[in-house]
Amino acid sequence: MQDAVIDAVVIGRNEGARLIACLRSLQGRVRRLVYIDSGSTDGSVEAARALGAEVAALDMRLGFTAARARNAGLAMLESPEFVQFVDGDCEMQPGWFAAALAGFAEHPAAVVVCGRRRERFPEASAYNRLADREWDTPVGQALACGGDALMRFAAVQAAEGYDASLIAGEEPDLCLRLRRAGGEVWRIEAEMTLHDANLLRFGPWWQRMVRAGYAFAEGAARYGAAPERHWVVEVRRAILWGLVLPVAVVLAGFLHPLGWFLALIYPVQVLRLARRGGLAWGFFTVMGKFAEAQGVISYWVNRLRGRRRGLIEYK
Repeated sequence: MQDAVIDAVVIGRNEGARLIACLRSLQGRVRRLVYIDSGSTDGSVEAARALGAEVAALDMRLGFTAARARNAGLAMLESPEFVQFVDGDCEMQPGWFAAALAGFAEHPAAVVVCGRRRERFPEASAYNRLADREWDTPVGQALACGGDALMRFAAVQAAEGYDASLIAGEEPDLCLRLRRAGGEVWRIEAEMTLHDANLLRFGPWWQRMVRAGYAFAEGAARYGAAPERHWVVEVRRAILWGLVLPVAVVLAGFLHPLGWFLALIYPVQVLRLARRGGLAWGFFTVMGKFAEAQGVISYWVNRLRGRRRGLIEYK
């Protein structure tokens, strides 16, 4: 297993110094290093070529998605045993490949192995700290991975890769199809990547949560009726806290002044969640439901209009 052939597919758009750090962290550690660019204007293509990566740029006449970029990278490979997917704002950690290959050896049915993704600058903002907490998921057999993961190339090819039409949630979608085919997804206790979310303002964080809601709605529409009940609970929570309860508060308040006290359910929920993750985490978790509800509604509206996407494309 230690002699396994590994290729890497890196995707990005205007990642700047983060992309350079990403590519350097992979130099000499993989057989082929492929970078797929989604319309960068910061010299990313030239920088990637200078670092020895094989580079391709997506056709700008079509909408950008991370899934489409990863598929373009897959198409450039020539049957490696494994493919490492990495987002261009991430840096691969030393020792990851040895740990991941050991994970595959320990779990023969595994088709995906992922490890610990950490935020590089969690102290830079509350939003970066939220992202860092988001990456801190349980170790063991999992339902899905994130954007960084080592996968068996043949299994991904058999599943026909990522769904390029998805603007978000493409990794859980692929993992669900891989699991249906008999594969397993494992998260191991090993440092995998350093991520630089660079979430320094409320707006980008809000839009990120809107995208999450959109992904929840699309995933539930596809697989919600199946045994997996994919993202059904997440959609219901978003609609309950981000739409139903606000409407109920307003209606109750108009019917009777005491009805406005129903709004106290939100600070109570914040305090309840704060017992597990701190006050800031509780506040933003509750606040995020409003953004997720916006994303869910946007998906439903687009679906009624017969549109495939309508929020924002992959950055």
